[in-house]
Amino acid sequence: MRRLLIVLGGALFGLLALPQPAPAALSCGLPETQPVWIEYTEGSVTFWRERFARPGVVIATGGFNIAAEARAAGAGTVHWEMHLRKLVGTLVDPADTSLMEGRADAVYDRAVAVTGCQTPLVALNELWGSSMPMPLTPAAEQYRENVLRFVRRLAARGARPALLVPGHPFTSGGAEVWWKSIGEVSDIVLEKYANANVIWRDGAIDGSRRLRTSYRRAAAQLLHIGVPTTRIGLMIGFQTGAGTGGREGLKPRSRWFEVAKWSGLAARQIARELGLAHVWSWGWAMRNERSRDADKTYAACVWLWARDPGLCDAPGILGQELDADRRTGQIDLAPGTRCLYRESRLEATSVAALAKVTGDRDLALTALLVRAVERERTSVSPDDVLAVERRIVSTRFGGSERAYRAALADVGAGRTVARAIVGDQLRMDEIVGRLAPPRPSPAAILRFRSTFAPVLARRVVVSPAPSWLPEGSGVAIATSAPEAVFRVPVGRARTIRTLEGRFTVRALDATTALGVLSSEVARPAIERELRSEARVDAYASWSISKQKGAASRLVCERDRLPELGVVNLTAFAPFLSLHETSAETLSVLSGRFG
Repeated sequence: MRRLLIVLGGALFGLLALPQPAPAALSCGLPETQPVWIEYTEGSVTFWRERFARPGVVIATGGFNIAAEARAAGAGTVHWEMHLRKLVGTLVDPADTSLMEGRADAVYDRAVAVTGCQTPLVALNELWGSSMPMPLTPAAEQYRENVLRFVRRLAARGARPALLVPGHPFTSGGAEVWWKSIGEVSDIVLEKYANANVIWRDGAIDGSRRLRTSYRRAAAQLLHIGVPTTRIGLMIGFQTGAGTGGREGLKPRSRWFEVAKWSGLAARQIARELGLAHVWSWGWAMRNERSRDADKTYAACVWLWARDPGLCDAPGILGQELDADRRTGQIDLAPGTRCLYRESRLEATSVAALAKVTGDRDLALTALLVRAVERERTSVSPDDVLAVERRIVSTRFGGSERAYRAALADVGAGRTVARAIVGDQLRMDEIVGRLAPPRPSPAAILRFRSTFAPVLARRVVVSPAPSWLPEGSGVAIATSAPEAVFRVPVGRARTIRTLEGRFTVRALDATTALGVLSSEVARPAIERELRSEARVDAYASWSISKQKGAASRLVCERDRLPELGVVNLTAFAPFLSLHETSAETLSVLSGRFG
């Protein structure tokens, strides 16, 4: 028995490409193009002069002397306000709201002095309670009102606030109003501190994908409620204290450097993809034993090199401790390529062509991935496919190419798509033939006999032995045998033509219903059908497993991977099926399982 098998799982994550406002200038002395890359710096960052004090780098600092020295070396500067809580209060003890304007004025004046700029970018570290669900407590409501008034005042003075946000912003149930209000006057910097151990274990492809997906999802929460991408930034963590994200004790240090590279490349990809305003790095400070790490200077070099090799010669400095490959795991696809699986391109045109048949691009993409995976493991040749196609035209269309082309047009398939569908079946049959199913249980045999009691059956002898009666003699059942088998007169022999070939069929008994046969006579045939069905089920499990394994070698546009699935494309073009199940049997199956 051959069953229509469409198994889909998982969910695709994608972002709509919505029109965005033109990016505004961030601050005087900063790069005009976005994203702007900004590195946190303070006195305890012992390597800042070596790594960050140079053209092409922007530092965020609250130190007057550091900022002046960095600008003299060619770097840009923004102001970092370390303790927002001292200005606006906390969730349980908010400050007096009437003090916000005066305190914001003081921060603005300090920012101007630090940056030497009348329109400074001001980082505010950091919002508390971003994940709090609605409704808020009265104290939390006042806290958020303080934050909003504070950033509005900074913006009114000419500054560009950048509110740092940890966690996952809660943006529904009325909270979206506040977030949109913040986005009107302030940038929102989403802190994304991945555990380097997890990313390293995933590897270059899956680890990079995990990072990109995390960054996209974080931004998607704000994009969904209307905050423009030009108001959104990302902050990537390189801290080394346990339990805070970042290095998290990953050793040897070469592994951390790899994660730093993947983080930089992932941030660059998503910033470009979404048009984000800026990307920040954090965690370079070494104030105490917990945060002191001599490897930070090298991680910083790798971070700079990942986005621009001219900023730091990481391969030259680290040698064999750094893999200089900047392409593996990255979305570096040729135009028109939807996904790349090893050397196999899943092209957008191929997806579109197959979607004309399936009516669903996701289903088409899944089928194309299955095809690529199975081509690695089978030996079906173009000549094999052409031979089957000729038999289809001969047996089902009376040899009429015109009728065949008309049938293809009716289902939206071109000749290339049709041949590919035939090839899919040949590969599936080759794989199914390798699988060894378990012996059917008595309960399964009884259930099959009851379910398919009306299906046609008869005892025949067939030469040569076909796939649907491999023993050459016995009971043939219409769940797999061709319809012509059941029209042969009793005691006579007839030659029938199928896609499998020419067979001589001699009928030993009259055609009857399976349920009429005795259990003893029907059992071998039912066991044969159940084993065939079990092979198909085993094939489905095998295919899903191989697709999951393929994910670590698959790169797709915007990381929109194919859904997991096994798709019988002949459900959309039955005349291309290699199998001969009768119309009556299909009707029974549809009635029982449709």
